[in-house]
Amino acid sequence: MMSGMGRITIADIARQAGVSTAAVSYALNGRPGVSDATREQVLKIAADLGWAPSSAARSLSGAHTETVGLVLARAPETLGFESFYMQFVAGIESVLSERDYGLLLQVAPDIDAEVRTYRKWRAARRVDGVVMVDPRSPDPRLDLLVGPDALPAVVVGDPSLSGGLTSVYTDDAAAMRSCVEYLAGLGHTSVGHVTGTPEFGHTHIRDEAFAREAAARSMVTEVRRADYTPDAGAAATRDLLRRGGVTAIVYDNDAMALAGLGAAHEAGVRVPGEVSLVAWDDSPVCRAAYPQLTALSHDVAAYGAHVARRLFEALAGEPPASYRDSTPELQVRGSTAPPPAR
Repeated sequence: MMSGMGRITIADIARQAGVSTAAVSYALNGRPGVSDATREQVLKIAADLGWAPSSAARSLSGAHTETVGLVLARAPETLGFESFYMQFVAGIESVLSERDYGLLLQVAPDIDAEVRTYRKWRAARRVDGVVMVDPRSPDPRLDLLVGPDALPAVVVGDPSLSGGLTSVYTDDAAAMRSCVEYLAGLGHTSVGHVTGTPEFGHTHIRDEAFAREAAARSMVTEVRRADYTPDAGAAATRDLLRRGGVTAIVYDNDAMALAGLGAAHEAGVRVPGEVSLVAWDDSPVCRAAYPQLTALSHDVAAYGAHVARRLFEALAGEPPASYRDSTPELQVRGSTAPPPAR
């Protein structure tokens, strides 16, 4: 047991693992000289013990990985249709390449696996800093990113969800209010909302803005919980259309909106003649659809680049701060129109 001890050292890890301190050093620094099994054992013990190299040691050694970490806690198959992250990562890479940094991108099945990844990265100092996406409330990842030995980090999300870390965000509440205002201006009085993953903080922010703006305009609302996947978007759309009543639907991403458009076509419901559709996160698929999808648009690649620049500031020791990147703006296209006459 290590309780009551001060800073954990590589000697402590070596005793726990039953190997030499040299083997521990090789494993923690990603150097050859130990087997994969030994390396995994050492990294696990180091993470369990909460080991991290001292700030003084890192400063004296000048050890930098010139690598930034990003974990996406999603099923791998979902990333193929999430254009947001393809654009976002491209924006991060554009800044990293200017400074000869690399991006360590890892896909994890869930947030627990993401937490384990952070522990390994922190223990081995595998990356110089991390970009944390999809903040939640409460968020178990924040404990690993706060404190003197924590990895520098930037949270991509509202400051209220950042735990005091540097955050870069878009004003989702204002964007949602403008969307509902636009639909009300067309004459819609009954509107559906197909949401993203309920655990994500920005889902709650959009939900709240949608509900408040609609209530202020005496609009009837129908909300369907989804998870950003096309299948969930199509299923939610079929349910809304089957029940009837709504004349417009707002989706929390482009993939669900495109699937909703297909579901409407299959049901023989005319878009926008009988129902109007609005997507979040404008993308090429919104412009390639027929009719083209009205969408809340912002420059996602520029967003990623902004995040990367703020992370370099954190790496340089700048104090935490929050930065609004943009407010998504509505791009009106062929999928929205006034509701049908009753």
